[in-house]
Amino acid sequence: MNVLVIGSGAREHALCRSLSLDPAVTALHCAPGNAGIAEVAELHQVDALDGEAVSALAVELGAELVVVGPEAPLVAGVADAVRGAGIPVFGPSKEAAQLEGSKAFAKDVMAAAGVPTARSYVCTTPEEAAEALDAFGAPYVVKDDGLAAGKGVVVTDDLEAAAAHAAACDRVVIEEFLDGPEVSLFAITDGMSVVPLQPAQDFKRALDGDEGPNTGGMGAYSPLPWADPKLVDEVLETVLQPTVDEMRRRGTPFSGLLYAGLAITGRGVRVIEFNARFGDPETQVVLARLRTPLAGVLKAAATGDLAELPPLRWSDDAAVTVVIASHNYPDAPRTGDPITGLAEVAAEDAPHAYVLHAGTKQDGDAVVSAGGRVLSVTAAGADLGEARERAYRAVARIGLDGSQHRTDIAARVAGA
Repeated sequence: MNVLVIGSGAREHALCRSLSLDPAVTALHCAPGNAGIAEVAELHQVDALDGEAVSALAVELGAELVVVGPEAPLVAGVADAVRGAGIPVFGPSKEAAQLEGSKAFAKDVMAAAGVPTARSYVCTTPEEAAEALDAFGAPYVVKDDGLAAGKGVVVTDDLEAAAAHAAACDRVVIEEFLDGPEVSLFAITDGMSVVPLQPAQDFKRALDGDEGPNTGGMGAYSPLPWADPKLVDEVLETVLQPTVDEMRRRGTPFSGLLYAGLAITGRGVRVIEFNARFGDPETQVVLARLRTPLAGVLKAAATGDLAELPPLRWSDDAAVTVVIASHNYPDAPRTGDPITGLAEVAAEDAPHAYVLHAGTKQDGDAVVSAGGRVLSVTAAGADLGEARERAYRAVARIGLDGSQHRTDIAARVAGA
Protein backbone atom coordinates (compact mmCIF):
# COMPACT_ATOMS: atom_id res chain seq x y z
CA MET A 1 0.00 0.00 0.00
CA ASN A 2 1.20 3.49 -0.93
CA VAL A 3 0.26 5.91 1.89
CA LEU A 4 0.34 9.72 2.14
CA VAL A 5 0.10 11.35 5.59
CA ILE A 6 -0.82 15.05 5.85
CA GLY A 7 0.64 17.07 8.73
CA SER A 8 3.88 18.01 10.44
CA GLY A 9 3.61 17.31 14.17
CA ALA A 10 4.44 14.57 16.65
CA ARG A 11 1.04 12.98 16.02
CA GLU A 12 1.96 12.62 12.35
CA HIS A 13 5.42 11.31 13.26
CA ALA A 14 3.74 8.68 15.49
CA LEU A 15 1.40 7.73 12.63
CA CYS A 16 4.28 7.58 10.14
CA ARG A 17 6.39 5.52 12.53
CA SER A 18 3.61 2.94 12.94
CA LEU A 19 2.90 2.90 9.21
CA SER A 20 6.61 2.46 8.42
CA LEU A 21 6.64 -0.66 10.62
CA ASP A 22 3.65 -2.14 8.75
CA PRO A 23 4.80 -4.74 6.19
CA ALA A 24 1.81 -3.85 3.98
CA VAL A 25 3.13 -0.30 3.45
CA THR A 26 5.42 -0.31 0.42
CA ALA A 27 5.74 3.48 0.05
CA LEU A 28 5.24 6.16 2.69
CA HIS A 29 4.95 9.89 2.01
CA CYS A 30 4.28 12.85 4.31
CA ALA A 31 3.43 16.46 3.50
CA PRO A 32 4.83 18.71 4.75
CA GLY A 33 6.37 16.56 7.53
CA ASN A 34 9.31 17.52 9.75
CA ALA A 35 12.95 16.59 10.39
CA GLY A 36 12.08 13.39 12.25
CA ILE A 37 9.40 12.19 9.83
CA ALA A 38 12.01 12.51 7.06
CA GLU A 39 13.75 9.45 8.54
CA VAL A 40 10.76 7.16 7.84
CA ALA A 41 8.87 8.86 4.98
CA GLU A 42 9.54 10.85 1.82
CA LEU A 43 8.62 14.50 2.42
CA HIS A 44 6.71 16.77 0.04
CA GLN A 45 5.89 20.45 0.28
CA VAL A 46 2.18 21.21 0.19
CA ASP A 47 -0.26 23.66 1.74
CA ALA A 48 -2.08 21.25 4.06
CA LEU A 49 -5.19 23.50 4.00
CA ASP A 50 -5.47 23.45 0.20
CA GLY A 51 -7.66 20.49 -0.72
CA GLU A 52 -6.93 20.73 -4.43
CA ALA A 53 -3.17 20.80 -3.84
CA VAL A 54 -3.35 17.82 -1.44
CA SER A 55 -5.50 15.75 -3.81
CA ALA A 56 -3.24 16.62 -6.77
CA LEU A 57 -0.21 15.44 -4.75
CA ALA A 58 -2.01 12.23 -3.80
CA VAL A 59 -2.83 11.55 -7.47
CA GLU A 60 0.73 12.34 -8.55
CA LEU A 61 2.16 9.95 -5.94
CA GLY A 62 -0.33 7.19 -6.75
CA ALA A 63 -1.44 7.14 -3.11
CA GLU A 64 -3.86 4.36 -2.21
CA LEU A 65 -4.66 5.87 1.20
CA VAL A 66 -4.42 9.46 2.48
CA VAL A 67 -4.35 10.03 6.25
CA VAL A 68 -5.18 13.59 7.32
CA GLY A 69 -3.60 14.24 10.72
CA PRO A 70 -4.49 17.76 11.97
CA GLU A 71 -7.91 19.28 12.57
CA ALA A 72 -7.53 22.46 10.48
CA PRO A 73 -7.29 20.64 7.09
CA LEU A 74 -10.27 18.46 8.04
CA VAL A 75 -12.42 21.48 8.95
CA ALA A 76 -11.23 23.11 5.70
CA GLY A 77 -12.58 20.15 3.68
CA VAL A 78 -9.31 18.57 2.55
CA ALA A 79 -10.70 15.04 3.01
CA ASP A 80 -13.61 15.90 0.66
CA ALA A 81 -11.21 16.99 -2.07
CA VAL A 82 -9.20 13.78 -1.79
CA ARG A 83 -12.36 11.66 -1.84
CA GLY A 84 -13.48 13.63 -4.88
CA ALA A 85 -10.30 12.44 -6.62
CA GLY A 86 -11.36 8.84 -5.95
CA ILE A 87 -8.71 8.10 -3.30
CA PRO A 88 -9.65 6.49 0.05
CA VAL A 89 -9.01 8.97 2.87
CA PHE A 90 -8.88 8.51 6.64
CA GLY A 91 -10.56 11.59 8.05
CA PRO A 92 -14.08 13.07 8.17
CA SER A 93 -15.72 15.39 5.68
CA LYS A 94 -15.80 19.15 6.26
CA GLU A 95 -19.40 18.91 7.52
CA ALA A 96 -18.68 15.99 9.86
CA ALA A 97 -15.50 17.66 11.16
CA GLN A 98 -17.75 20.35 12.67
CA LEU A 99 -17.90 17.98 15.66
CA GLU A 100 -14.55 19.58 16.47
CA GLY A 101 -14.82 22.76 14.43
CA SER A 102 -17.80 24.05 16.42
CA LYS A 103 -18.39 23.37 20.12
CA ALA A 104 -22.00 24.50 19.69
CA PHE A 105 -22.56 22.00 16.85
CA ALA A 106 -21.07 19.22 18.99
CA LYS A 107 -23.40 20.11 21.88
CA ASP A 108 -26.38 19.96 19.51
CA VAL A 109 -25.35 16.50 18.25
CA MET A 110 -24.83 15.25 21.81
CA ALA A 111 -28.26 16.48 22.87
CA ALA A 112 -29.92 14.75 19.90
CA ALA A 113 -27.97 11.51 20.53
CA GLY A 114 -28.59 11.47 24.29
CA VAL A 115 -24.87 11.65 25.04
CA PRO A 116 -24.06 12.69 28.63
CA THR A 117 -22.20 16.02 28.73
CA ALA A 118 -21.92 19.22 30.76
CA ARG A 119 -24.84 21.66 30.77
CA SER A 120 -23.91 24.67 28.67
CA TYR A 121 -24.90 27.96 27.08
CA VAL A 122 -23.84 29.30 23.68
CA CYS A 123 -23.10 33.03 24.00
CA THR A 124 -22.49 35.71 21.36
CA THR A 125 -22.66 38.91 23.48
CA PRO A 126 -20.96 40.06 26.70
CA GLU A 127 -24.38 40.20 28.37
CA GLU A 128 -25.15 36.56 27.50
CA ALA A 129 -21.69 35.51 28.70
CA ALA A 130 -22.14 37.38 32.01
CA GLU A 131 -25.47 35.65 32.59
CA ALA A 132 -24.01 32.21 31.85
CA LEU A 133 -20.98 32.76 34.09
CA ASP A 134 -23.28 33.89 36.89
CA ALA A 135 -25.57 30.87 36.39
CA PHE A 136 -22.76 28.30 36.73
CA GLY A 137 -20.41 30.05 39.16
CA ALA A 138 -16.75 29.15 39.67
CA PRO A 139 -14.76 27.33 38.44
CA TYR A 140 -15.67 28.95 35.12
CA VAL A 141 -15.30 26.96 31.88
CA VAL A 142 -15.19 29.13 28.76
CA LYS A 143 -14.58 27.58 25.33
CA ASP A 144 -13.99 29.33 22.03
CA ASP A 145 -16.61 27.87 19.67
CA GLY A 146 -14.08 27.43 16.85
CA LEU A 147 -10.70 25.80 16.40
CA ALA A 148 -7.98 27.15 18.70
CA ALA A 149 -5.21 24.52 18.45
CA GLY A 150 -6.00 23.10 21.88
CA LYS A 151 -5.66 26.50 23.56
CA GLY A 152 -9.18 27.94 23.23
CA VAL A 153 -10.39 26.75 26.63
CA VAL A 154 -10.06 28.72 29.86
CA VAL A 155 -10.84 27.09 33.22
CA THR A 156 -10.49 29.61 36.03
CA ASP A 157 -11.86 30.83 39.36
CA ASP A 158 -11.22 34.41 38.20
CA LEU A 159 -14.46 35.92 36.90
CA GLU A 160 -12.64 38.77 35.12
CA ALA A 161 -10.35 36.34 33.28
CA ALA A 162 -13.34 34.22 32.26
CA ALA A 163 -15.25 37.25 30.97
CA ALA A 164 -12.17 38.52 29.12
CA HIS A 165 -11.72 35.21 27.30
CA ALA A 166 -15.41 35.20 26.36
CA ALA A 167 -15.13 38.77 25.05
CA ALA A 168 -12.11 37.83 22.90
CA CYS A 169 -14.12 35.17 21.03
CA ASP A 170 -16.87 35.71 18.47
CA ARG A 171 -18.95 32.93 19.96
CA VAL A 172 -18.29 30.94 23.12
CA VAL A 173 -19.68 27.91 24.91
CA ILE A 174 -19.84 28.43 28.67
CA GLU A 175 -20.52 25.27 30.64
CA GLU A 176 -20.62 23.73 34.07
CA PHE A 177 -17.32 22.52 35.50
CA LEU A 178 -16.93 18.74 35.46
CA ASP A 179 -15.04 17.28 38.41
CA GLY A 180 -13.08 14.04 38.36
CA PRO A 181 -10.19 12.65 36.34
CA GLU A 182 -10.09 13.10 32.58
CA VAL A 183 -9.69 10.33 30.00
CA SER A 184 -8.99 10.49 26.27
CA LEU A 185 -10.61 7.71 24.28
CA PHE A 186 -10.07 7.41 20.52
CA ALA A 187 -12.33 5.39 18.25
CA ILE A 188 -11.89 4.49 14.60
CA THR A 189 -15.11 4.50 12.61
CA ASP A 190 -16.27 4.12 9.01
CA GLY A 191 -19.57 5.88 9.74
CA MET A 192 -21.32 2.66 10.81
CA SER A 193 -19.02 0.45 12.88
CA VAL A 194 -17.00 1.90 15.78
CA VAL A 195 -13.75 0.36 17.04
CA PRO A 196 -12.46 1.95 20.27
CA LEU A 197 -8.73 2.12 20.98
CA GLN A 198 -7.10 1.93 24.43
CA PRO A 199 -7.72 4.89 26.75
CA ALA A 200 -5.00 7.38 27.69
CA GLN A 201 -4.62 10.39 29.96
CA ASP A 202 -2.87 13.59 28.96
CA PHE A 203 -1.53 16.55 30.94
CA LYS A 204 -2.78 19.91 29.68
CA ARG A 205 -1.17 22.37 32.10
CA ALA A 206 2.32 23.66 31.33
CA LEU A 207 3.88 23.09 34.74
CA ASP A 208 4.31 20.30 37.29
CA GLY A 209 1.40 19.70 39.63
CA ASP A 210 -1.07 20.82 36.95
CA GLU A 211 -0.07 24.45 37.41
CA GLY A 212 0.39 27.13 34.77
CA PRO A 213 -1.52 27.87 31.56
CA ASN A 214 -3.35 25.37 29.38
CA THR A 215 -1.30 23.94 26.52
CA GLY A 216 -1.82 21.54 23.64
CA GLY A 217 -0.59 18.79 26.01
CA MET A 218 2.70 18.20 27.85
CA GLY A 219 2.67 14.41 28.15
CA ALA A 220 0.48 11.32 28.33
CA TYR A 221 0.35 7.71 29.47
CA SER A 222 -1.54 4.49 28.77
CA PRO A 223 -3.04 2.22 30.11
CA LEU A 224 -5.03 3.69 33.01
CA PRO A 225 -4.74 1.22 35.90
CA TRP A 226 -7.23 3.21 37.97
CA ALA A 227 -10.01 3.17 35.35
CA ASP A 228 -12.99 0.83 35.51
CA PRO A 229 -12.30 -2.17 33.22
CA LYS A 230 -15.78 -1.64 31.74
CA LEU A 231 -15.10 2.01 30.87
CA VAL A 232 -14.36 1.49 27.16
CA ASP A 233 -17.47 -0.65 26.62
CA GLU A 234 -19.61 1.88 28.49
CA VAL A 235 -18.30 4.81 26.45
CA LEU A 236 -18.76 2.87 23.21
CA GLU A 237 -22.41 2.21 24.14
CA THR A 238 -23.36 5.62 25.60
CA VAL A 239 -21.14 8.06 23.68
CA LEU A 240 -19.31 6.83 20.58
CA GLN A 241 -21.88 4.66 18.81
CA PRO A 242 -24.82 7.04 19.49
CA THR A 243 -22.78 9.97 18.14
CA VAL A 244 -21.78 8.11 14.96
CA ASP A 245 -25.41 6.97 14.50
CA GLU A 246 -26.70 10.56 14.95
CA MET A 247 -24.19 11.94 12.44
CA ARG A 248 -25.30 9.35 9.90
CA ARG A 249 -28.97 10.15 10.60
CA ARG A 250 -28.26 13.80 9.81
CA GLY A 251 -26.82 12.88 6.42
CA THR A 252 -23.27 13.82 7.47
CA PRO A 253 -21.72 10.44 8.29
CA PHE A 254 -18.50 10.65 10.31
CA SER A 255 -15.63 8.42 9.24
CA GLY A 256 -12.09 8.60 10.57
CA LEU A 257 -10.98 9.15 14.15
CA LEU A 258 -13.55 10.24 16.72
CA TYR A 259 -11.84 11.44 19.89
CA ALA A 260 -13.90 11.71 23.07
CA GLY A 261 -12.45 13.81 25.88
CA LEU A 262 -14.17 12.48 29.00
CA ALA A 263 -14.55 13.44 32.65
CA ILE A 264 -15.20 10.60 35.09
CA THR A 265 -17.46 12.53 37.47
CA GLY A 266 -19.27 11.53 40.62
CA ARG A 267 -22.43 11.30 38.48
CA GLY A 268 -20.80 9.11 35.83
CA VAL A 269 -18.98 9.64 32.52
CA ARG A 270 -19.48 13.03 30.83
CA VAL A 271 -18.12 14.22 27.47
CA ILE A 272 -15.96 17.33 27.74
CA GLU A 273 -15.36 17.63 24.00
CA PHE A 274 -15.13 15.79 20.72
CA ASN A 275 -12.20 16.00 18.32
CA ALA A 276 -12.22 14.82 14.72
CA ARG A 277 -8.66 13.46 14.65
CA PHE A 278 -6.00 11.68 16.68
CA GLY A 279 -5.06 13.71 19.78
CA ASP A 280 -1.53 14.86 20.51
CA PRO A 281 0.23 13.66 22.73
CA GLU A 282 -2.11 10.73 23.45
CA THR A 283 -1.57 9.24 19.97
CA GLN A 284 2.08 8.74 20.84
CA VAL A 285 1.30 6.36 23.74
CA VAL A 286 -1.74 4.65 22.20
CA LEU A 287 0.09 3.74 18.98
CA ALA A 288 3.12 2.61 21.02
CA ARG A 289 0.85 -0.13 22.44
CA LEU A 290 -1.02 -1.13 19.25
CA ARG A 291 0.17 -4.45 17.81
CA THR A 292 -2.26 -4.73 14.90
CA PRO A 293 -0.61 -3.24 11.76
CA LEU A 294 -2.03 0.25 11.35
CA ALA A 295 -2.47 0.70 7.60
CA GLY A 296 -5.15 -1.99 7.21
CA VAL A 297 -7.17 -0.51 10.10
CA LEU A 298 -7.14 3.01 8.65
CA LYS A 299 -7.90 1.71 5.13
CA ALA A 300 -10.88 -0.31 6.45
CA ALA A 301 -12.30 2.86 8.02
CA ALA A 302 -11.73 4.80 4.79
CA THR A 303 -13.46 2.19 2.62
CA GLY A 304 -16.39 1.23 4.90
CA ASP A 305 -15.02 -2.22 5.72
CA LEU A 306 -14.43 -1.85 9.46
CA ALA A 307 -16.97 -4.55 10.35
CA GLU A 308 -14.76 -7.11 8.57
CA LEU A 309 -11.72 -6.26 10.69
CA PRO A 310 -10.61 -8.79 13.34
CA PRO A 311 -10.34 -7.45 16.92
CA LEU A 312 -7.36 -5.16 17.50
CA ARG A 313 -4.34 -6.65 19.29
CA TRP A 314 -2.63 -4.69 22.06
CA SER A 315 0.64 -4.98 23.95
CA ASP A 316 0.42 -5.52 27.71
CA ASP A 317 3.23 -2.96 28.04
CA ALA A 318 2.64 0.54 29.33
CA ALA A 319 3.72 3.68 27.46
CA VAL A 320 4.64 7.19 28.60
CA THR A 321 5.39 10.26 26.49
CA VAL A 322 7.02 13.47 27.73
CA VAL A 323 6.79 16.64 25.65
CA ILE A 324 9.84 18.90 25.39
CA ALA A 325 8.64 22.43 24.63
CA SER A 326 10.53 25.50 23.54
CA HIS A 327 11.34 28.54 25.64
CA ASN A 328 8.23 30.62 26.50
CA TYR A 329 5.65 28.01 25.33
CA PRO A 330 2.59 28.24 25.29
CA ASP A 331 3.11 31.96 24.60
CA ALA A 332 5.02 32.97 21.46
CA PRO A 333 7.75 30.29 21.45
CA ARG A 334 11.38 30.87 20.59
CA THR A 335 12.47 28.90 17.52
CA GLY A 336 15.68 28.17 15.64
CA ASP A 337 17.56 26.66 18.61
CA PRO A 338 19.71 23.60 17.77
CA ILE A 339 18.67 20.25 19.26
CA THR A 340 21.32 17.82 20.51
CA GLY A 341 21.22 14.28 21.86
CA LEU A 342 18.92 12.71 19.24
CA ALA A 343 21.61 10.29 18.03
CA GLU A 344 22.43 9.35 21.63
CA VAL A 345 18.81 8.41 22.33
CA ALA A 346 18.70 6.31 19.15
CA ALA A 347 21.97 4.58 20.13
CA GLU A 348 21.40 4.12 23.87
CA ASP A 349 17.64 3.88 24.44
CA ALA A 350 16.13 2.16 21.38
CA PRO A 351 13.96 0.23 20.95
CA HIS A 352 12.28 0.91 24.31
CA ALA A 353 12.46 4.71 23.99
CA TYR A 354 12.45 6.94 20.93
CA VAL A 355 11.93 10.56 19.95
CA LEU A 356 8.97 11.77 17.90
CA HIS A 357 9.45 15.19 16.31
CA ALA A 358 6.80 17.92 16.51
CA GLY A 359 8.14 21.44 15.90
CA THR A 360 11.47 20.70 14.20
CA LYS A 361 13.17 21.39 10.89
CA GLN A 362 16.45 20.51 9.25
CA ASP A 363 18.89 23.42 9.07
CA GLY A 364 21.98 22.21 7.21
CA ASP A 365 23.40 19.37 9.28
CA ALA A 366 21.52 20.46 12.42
CA VAL A 367 17.97 19.83 13.60
CA VAL A 368 16.51 23.02 15.11
CA SER A 369 13.32 23.94 16.95
CA ALA A 370 10.50 25.25 14.78
CA GLY A 371 7.47 25.41 17.07
CA GLY A 372 6.13 25.43 20.60
CA ARG A 373 6.04 21.73 21.31
CA VAL A 374 9.30 20.47 19.83
CA LEU A 375 9.68 16.77 20.69
CA SER A 376 7.68 13.92 22.23
CA VAL A 377 9.98 11.46 23.98
CA THR A 378 8.09 8.17 24.13
CA ALA A 379 8.95 4.95 25.94
CA ALA A 380 7.38 1.56 26.65
CA GLY A 381 7.93 -0.70 29.65
CA ALA A 382 6.47 -3.63 31.53
CA ASP A 383 4.58 -1.14 33.71
CA LEU A 384 4.15 2.61 33.94
CA GLY A 385 7.07 2.91 36.36
CA GLU A 386 9.50 1.32 33.90
CA ALA A 387 8.07 3.23 30.91
CA ARG A 388 8.36 6.49 32.83
CA GLU A 389 11.93 5.77 33.90
CA ARG A 390 12.95 5.02 30.31
CA ALA A 391 11.22 8.12 28.96
CA TYR A 392 12.92 10.48 31.42
CA ARG A 393 16.31 8.80 30.90
CA ALA A 394 15.97 9.65 27.20
CA VAL A 395 14.70 13.17 27.96
CA ALA A 396 17.89 13.80 29.96
CA ARG A 397 20.00 13.17 26.83
CA ILE A 398 18.23 15.90 24.83
CA GLY A 399 19.73 19.38 24.69
CA LEU A 400 17.60 22.39 23.67
CA ASP A 401 18.47 25.81 25.07
CA GLY A 402 15.73 27.25 27.27
CA SER A 403 13.49 24.21 26.81
CA GLN A 404 10.93 23.07 29.35
CA HIS A 405 9.21 19.81 30.19
CA ARG A 406 7.09 18.49 33.03
CA THR A 407 8.85 16.13 35.44
CA ASP A 408 5.67 14.54 36.82
CA ILE A 409 4.09 12.82 33.80
CA ALA A 410 2.45 9.59 35.10
CA ALA A 411 4.30 10.04 38.42
CA ARG A 412 1.30 9.66 40.72
CA VAL A 413 -0.15 6.61 38.97
CA ALA A 414 3.30 4.99 38.70
CA GLY A 415 3.89 5.48 42.43
CA ALA A 416 6.94 7.67 41.73
